[in-house]
Amino acid sequence: MIVNERTGEALDAYYRELELPAGKLHVYANEELFRALDYQVFAMANNNLQIPNLTYMSYTPDVHVGVGTCIGTTAVWPSEGGFVSPSIVGSDIGCGMRVHLTNIHRDELKDIKLRRKLVKAIDRYLPAEEHARGHYSDIRLEHIVRKGLHGLPHKYVPDHYTPKKSTSLSHVESSRYSFDESVLDRFPDRVWHRAHRQLGTLGGGNHFAELQAVEIDERSRDVAESWGLFDGQVVVMIHSGSRAWGGAVSQYGSSELVKVMRKLGLGTADPKLVYAPLAEPAAQDYVHLLYSALNYAVTNRHLIAYAIREACREVLGTAFEMRTLYDLMHNYAWEEQQEGSVHFVHRKGATRALPAGHPDNPAPYLATGHPALIPGSMGTASYIMVGQAGGRDNYYSICHGAGRIRSRTATKKLVSVKDFAAALGVGTENEVVINHRTLEGLVDESPQAYKDVDQIIESVKGAGLAIPVAACRPLATIKGV
Repeated sequence: MIVNERTGEALDAYYRELELPAGKLHVYANEELFRALDYQVFAMANNNLQIPNLTYMSYTPDVHVGVGTCIGTTAVWPSEGGFVSPSIVGSDIGCGMRVHLTNIHRDELKDIKLRRKLVKAIDRYLPAEEHARGHYSDIRLEHIVRKGLHGLPHKYVPDHYTPKKSTSLSHVESSRYSFDESVLDRFPDRVWHRAHRQLGTLGGGNHFAELQAVEIDERSRDVAESWGLFDGQVVVMIHSGSRAWGGAVSQYGSSELVKVMRKLGLGTADPKLVYAPLAEPAAQDYVHLLYSALNYAVTNRHLIAYAIREACREVLGTAFEMRTLYDLMHNYAWEEQQEGSVHFVHRKGATRALPAGHPDNPAPYLATGHPALIPGSMGTASYIMVGQAGGRDNYYSICHGAGRIRSRTATKKLVSVKDFAAALGVGTENEVVINHRTLEGLVDESPQAYKDVDQIIESVKGAGLAIPVAACRPLATIKGV
């Protein structure tokens, strides 16, 4: 029996190694979540395992079927002789999470009228529609995709003038991803125009911005307080990605790598699973473009946070503060070192969670490990976690959210507006205020469409991958449409 060194629990209850026809699949999930997995997730894994030289593949407990590859996948190749797959990165490259800490307590937002006023103000500053135009015509897109956060004018980095106190550039997974910029010539003007218009916008689907109230986990109080968290603190959580720029990179990369697959005679039973050797020029072009999309994604979330800050200061006054806790991704591929070897790691709907002392932690988090940000579904808690040493076995990957259990169409058929309203506490003093006049258009994002996030967190903790630092209860939610 394998035992969690920290808790003494049997890891076998949260981890399984499955021998599929094409190779080994590692699954992290408790018994209930594991038994609920659809056979398609295993068929999809078997296709993925047929890609040459794949050395490791795992599923997180929020795993569910995606296009070509399941969301909740970690796939690892050696850097030399490895492969890259747009299907195992996902179309929304760099999609991820960001949390900002405020200096206000949830009791200051008890008045539901004030929460509604805040939501209305945020709606004015933050374009949330799927095809919305951003407010940043004075920002040059070429600076953003080349330099990431360093491409922003100082006016959009509120703490740039206090470098010793600044968290905008230091409290992120990376503030700039370097790459061969000549690949940017691959895109026509229309792609640049559309991506520029969308800079600083949420997008639709499961993307959101949320005001939440912190509940610190007593077992992690020292870590929480060292990060600046306190009980009842209002935080801002953001989930968004690289919008039209990442979509263009994914589409271009997939079309070019399909040509490589035909040339080399590669393929599986799934025509939507696209991959190619890293050594191929087209694969290298895709990787460089991927890094440009990571620059766009982290800057997009930064600008969403900037808009929310401006809205909150308008309503709550200029004493309102909103400093960065952390920003990280869950759709990407890049090189990582582990135990002296260089690996090319893909994460699709999986979050990196490094423990204390790991050299890849940003300097402010070297002593504790960085915050790992895990959103729940609408009306449920989200979590801030920190990685543990046991995560080494899974290349320090954990879940990225609750994970869907049914399609949007099926959810709309099975869940009533009344049930959804009850989940949001509509009509009570604890109502989660949203930026939509009616709930009908958001039913497919109701909690009933997702797995139980508490079971997801339990599985990650039980497997020794990461532990909760704080739960974050929703107060108000801004959803894209």
